[in-house]
Amino acid sequence: MPRADASVLTRLLEAGATLVGKTHCDELCYSLNGANMHYGTPVNPAAPGRLPGGSSSGSASAVAGGLVPFAIGSDTGGSVRVPASYCGVLGMRVTHGAVALDGAVPFAPSYDTAGWFARDAEIFARVGEVLLGAGPLPEPGAVDGGRLLVATDAFARALPETGQALQPALAQLAAHFASVAPITVADEGLEAWMQDFRLIQGSEIWATHRDWLASLRPDFGGGIRERFQWVSTLREDQVAPARERRRTIAARLHECLADGSVLVVPTVPGIAPRCDLPAVPDLEQWRNRKLGLLCIAGHAGLPQLSLPAGQAEGCPLGLSLIAAPGSDARLLALARVLADRIARAV
Repeated sequence: MPRADASVLTRLLEAGATLVGKTHCDELCYSLNGANMHYGTPVNPAAPGRLPGGSSSGSASAVAGGLVPFAIGSDTGGSVRVPASYCGVLGMRVTHGAVALDGAVPFAPSYDTAGWFARDAEIFARVGEVLLGAGPLPEPGAVDGGRLLVATDAFARALPETGQALQPALAQLAAHFASVAPITVADEGLEAWMQDFRLIQGSEIWATHRDWLASLRPDFGGGIRERFQWVSTLREDQVAPARERRRTIAARLHECLADGSVLVVPTVPGIAPRCDLPAVPDLEQWRNRKLGLLCIAGHAGLPQLSLPAGQAEGCPLGLSLIAAPGSDARLLALARVLADRIARAV
């Protein structure tokens, strides 16, 4: 079979981008930390001594460190959004299926999406125009107004200092919308949504990779090793109810955002953990707390944009905008309008 580039790469090269290197990630992308037992942990230029976030850790590190103006990644459970927040850069997870993933290794296909990072909002938007192939983004005036929904349960899941640090950015964001309303995203609780996400994602990972895992028996680092052991034990009677609940979750979110409303949540509950924290159990508990926020867009296949929006202890924090399926261009246009304004506020 002839070798071919993934279409994501082909589009960027044809638009004038230059490939300068490949970055590495967590082992088989099954982590949100950015550490790799075999290849090490990329530096977090925005918070030295702290994790860069994962799984697209190298891409976020390279952008945050000024090595490249943008870099691509993938996002299944937060692999672009987490490092974007930890490293203080813009990060985008597209609507599920909006950007083809041919040439990429699947992980959990019903959640897998493409994504990218940049420091500059104009470059960030330009990458989006190329990858989405939808033509020029809306003009600034076309994304004014509308309703902003503030996810109170998502902010409650974040650390108190995170909510406080994000308030100036949230005020700047709210001023751009015609109205602002609080909303409880998950009546059942985001913890329940997180558990459903873990079950569905885990079952898809095992279905996708079990033959390779069984034949090669690779060695993984702490946390990742335990997760692969766990997914091998999942039964269909455990996963099927979670899939049914996911359909209800997706329908609720689609209905809430159908009128063009935008949902705002903290990207993650807090700043990047220190690199010397033990992988299990400390980072595993932190991972699950993050997944309770990250699974919102994932369950419903929604686009999510993470904006650098605050600091705690001198480390970056991201604020995320989530919109209806297919609203990727609108989010990118909002990033172009709001990124500098929010940066000045914080």
